[in-house]
Amino acid sequence: MTAATERGHDARVLDTLRFSIDLSGPEPDLQYRGRPLDDVDAVLPRIGASITFFGLAVVRQFEQMDVYTPSPSNGIANSRDKLRAIQILSRHDVSIPATTFVRDRADVLAAIERVGGAPVVIKLLEGTQGIGVILAPDTKVAEAVIETLQSARQNVLIQRFVAESKGRDIRALVIGDRVVAAMRRVAKGDEFRSNVHRGGTVEPIQLDEEFQRVAVQAAQIMGLRVAGVDMLEGADGPVVIEVNSSPGFEGIERATELDIAGAIVDFVASQVAFPELDIRQRLTVSAGYGVIELAVHEGAALVAAGTTIGELRDKDISVLTLHRGTAVIPNPRSERVIEVDDRLLCFGNLEAMRGLVPGRRRRSRLQLQPLPDPTITDDT
Repeated sequence: MTAATERGHDARVLDTLRFSIDLSGPEPDLQYRGRPLDDVDAVLPRIGASITFFGLAVVRQFEQMDVYTPSPSNGIANSRDKLRAIQILSRHDVSIPATTFVRDRADVLAAIERVGGAPVVIKLLEGTQGIGVILAPDTKVAEAVIETLQSARQNVLIQRFVAESKGRDIRALVIGDRVVAAMRRVAKGDEFRSNVHRGGTVEPIQLDEEFQRVAVQAAQIMGLRVAGVDMLEGADGPVVIEVNSSPGFEGIERATELDIAGAIVDFVASQVAFPELDIRQRLTVSAGYGVIELAVHEGAALVAAGTTIGELRDKDISVLTLHRGTAVIPNPRSERVIEVDDRLLCFGNLEAMRGLVPGRRRRSRLQLQPLPDPTITDDT
């Protein structure tokens, strides 16, 4: 709020629980403390975990009113649910610790083995600030902890313990499409959790390009334009463990001596004319049109014919972005030729795009072969 005021903005801190969502009029509206809310250009949600449900409803209402937020409701919802966040990241080729989620006690042992065996990290889905994160040194302890938590109706994740990063992690503060600050957090003593709230110390660091790329990618996949991305320094590079939609930045400001609050305010001010759009809502009025992601595989007709982006446009198909390797090319040029392993985000005539969609990929399944009859001899 201080940073916003210093820059000439009219800033207020509003209690999330004092909002009333007003759906009685012709347009979506909000009441605050019983009065209609004055014109608002942008909101920066800082919603506590205990009021996530109502807080998301308030943010959604601001979105319906075309008010800009760098932390949209879907991004907050994605990041607050640890299982949902891991599912999304794993789908987009972001390195994460091997993770399993089970509900039946009979499946626990197999789940532990699938992540590489003990020691394992056990996480409550609703935990914050390092609370509800347990390191189980062996299988028996892991079983006992999981059984206890499940008996208390707690949902838990089982994750591989990244031993090479024990007691250390990296917090990258992402604003827009860049990392504006980063720090390494080091746990105190034998504690393996490096959270500052658990007594950990911090030091500023300069991230290499790969760590920066992964941090920005993770935040964007979650749908967040301001986020704290926590990563481990794995043997093969960055491993994302969490994306925080309401990152604390007091510690990282002290460590880096950078004006994080000012950078957030400047970014919000630059983006205020571009409120979050729900494409699914907008497309309901465009009969026969939609958005698809097209993965180009070996042998595809698009590649065999040397198809260009311009040729797709002639078929009433607009390519919004082209993903090639780790590069994302927005609004690619008409003369660019489509290649194997490209991924195209397209908007256009669904009937025209139907012929471009490859057949559904079938997963290979483990084929169980019958064992031969055992032969019993005197030496058996």
